[in-house]
Amino acid sequence: MSTFTSDRPRSKLPLVVLVLILLAALAGAGLYLRPRFESVPPQIAVAPDADVLGVAPLELRLSDAGTGLTSVTVTLTQGGIEHKLAAEQFAQPAGEKTIALALTKLPGVKEGPAVLRVTAADAALFRGNQAVLEKNVTIDVTPPTLELVADDRYVNFGGVGAIVYKASADTATSGVRIGEHFFPGFTGQVKDRPDHYFALFAHPYDTLPAARPVLVAIDKAGNTRELRLAYELKDVRYRKSTIALSDGFLQGKVAPLLADAAASQGTAKEVFIAVNKRLRKDNEDRIAEITGKATPAMLWKDAFAQLSNSKVEANFADQRTYTYNGEAIDTAYHLGYDLSVTRNYPVEAANGGTVAFTGELGIYGGTVILDHGLGLFTLYSHLSAIDVKAGDA
Repeated sequence: MSTFTSDRPRSKLPLVVLVLILLAALAGAGLYLRPRFESVPPQIAVAPDADVLGVAPLELRLSDAGTGLTSVTVTLTQGGIEHKLAAEQFAQPAGEKTIALALTKLPGVKEGPAVLRVTAADAALFRGNQAVLEKNVTIDVTPPTLELVADDRYVNFGGVGAIVYKASADTATSGVRIGEHFFPGFTGQVKDRPDHYFALFAHPYDTLPAARPVLVAIDKAGNTRELRLAYELKDVRYRKSTIALSDGFLQGKVAPLLADAAASQGTAKEVFIAVNKRLRKDNEDRIAEITGKATPAMLWKDAFAQLSNSKVEANFADQRTYTYNGEAIDTAYHLGYDLSVTRNYPVEAANGGTVAFTGELGIYGGTVILDHGLGLFTLYSHLSAIDVKAGDA
């Protein structure tokens, strides 16, 4: 019996393949698990971000851009007693989560100091990343006080009224609300009465005659006090008119107002509606933005004056129906006065104030807006030239 021994080395290929497979598996596992090892904790935001909380709803906004949220706990501690406001475990990690809370519905919560604590965790490995927001707050569920001092007995439909009222020191925002409109009140206008407010308000042309304004005061905690105002509404009948649109007017005056080249290529009817609805709405939103920043002092004196040597051609709140080829295609309210004078006539300010805006403003053309203080503004449009700048007196 003999034994044969080969001098050739044994092949190491199976071992190399095994190592490569192992390395590939580790690399794959690393790539798969790497996001789970992220170390960035969740983000927590509270709205409103105030140090006084009341009846207004509290909203928690939680987010985690990595592995996602897995749990959140919210507590309010007051007088050594911990109240649980929320506690959630998410079956699937969530990138974002919003939680609404109502503190006033929690039994045992009283006015005074408290600590709000929010804890959120994500799905990272080894118990996850944890974020904690702890905030010292004051609970206040008592609305501010309101007292009407003086008001208008009569107000024109579409016209303006004025009131003086008193509000408690904790008032953060106050004024008159009617429909979708809000008119703020201002202090410092009644001599030796720092707690007295003065407000100008309108019964807007687009608000039902039966609607009545409400005097509102809101404190930092969102607690609200309301007082209904009463007056006799004097009926004002605004003119209704029909305006026929010509192709020349639509092509020469209306179409150039559209910055959107695609929209200006539509039919004459489509172009007019785009200007009369969309562009008009954009312009009104811009005017509301500008006039939302009022000077809290009276900048005018005596009565406002109409442009000298001018004639009124169209009135405020005229309701216009526009027709094209005999078809009624749209409507709009004329929110101003058309005053006719000679070409390039110099325009005087209606009263004292500060220039709040100058420039092109869509359907209004070259425009200047003056801030007269206390929420009162005047707008001058279709100007051929502007010789003032924002901030000028």
